[in-house]
Amino acid sequence: MKPFTRLDGRAAPLHLANVDTDQIIPKQFLKTVEREGLAKGLFYDFRFDEQGQAKSDFVLNRPEYKGAAVLIAGDNFGCGSSREHAPWALMDFGITCVISSSFADIFKNNCLNNGLLPVVLKPEEVEALMDEAKGGNHVFTVDLESQTVTAPSGARFAFDIDPDRKDKLLKGLDAIGETLQHASAIDLFESKRALSEPWMEDA
Repeated sequence: MKPFTRLDGRAAPLHLANVDTDQIIPKQFLKTVEREGLAKGLFYDFRFDEQGQAKSDFVLNRPEYKGAAVLIAGDNFGCGSSREHAPWALMDFGITCVISSSFADIFKNNCLNNGLLPVVLKPEEVEALMDEAKGGNHVFTVDLESQTVTAPSGARFAFDIDPDRKDKLLKGLDAIGETLQHASAIDLFESKRALSEPWMEDA
C-alpha cells in the first residue's frame, strides 16, 4: 500500500448527500477482484446517460476538475452495502482523499484499509471547502501528519483520526504489510514448532 503523507491537488465538489456504494460503483462492475480498471465504473449512473454518453454537467466530467485527487462530498457518504470496490474505484480514478461531514463506518474502514484517507469535518467546514472548489484548478492540501486540510484561500481545518490508523497510513501498511513486520518472529516460531512438533509439518 502506498503511504499517505501529504496530498496537494485539485478538489471536486459533489453536492450530494447519502451517496451509497451502489452509486459509487454499480453492481455490474463487481465481477472482478482486480483493483485496476474500476475507474470506468465510478459514479457510472451519474457520469453517463442510457446511451453511455458522458453527462457534461456532472462534476467529474467537467474539464476544470479533471485530475482531481480530492472529493468533497455531502453527508453520509458511502452508505449502503459493504463493497471494497468502492474505494478501489475512487483510487483507480485518482481520488485518494474524500472529505465529508460523515461516512458510513464500513466504507470508512474499507478506505483506511486501502490507503484512501476519509476526512471528517464539520458541515459548515465542508460547505466552505465546496465553495472554494468551485471553478476547479485550485490546489488543496491535505496533510495527514498535521491532520489539517488547507484551502486555496489559506483557511485551515483540523480533523481527527485514530492514531493507529494514522500510523499505518503514514507507513503504507495494509493488513498484510502489518503482518510482514513480524516476519522474523513468525519464522522463528515455525522453526521451533518444526522441532518440537514435527508431525505438524505434514498436516
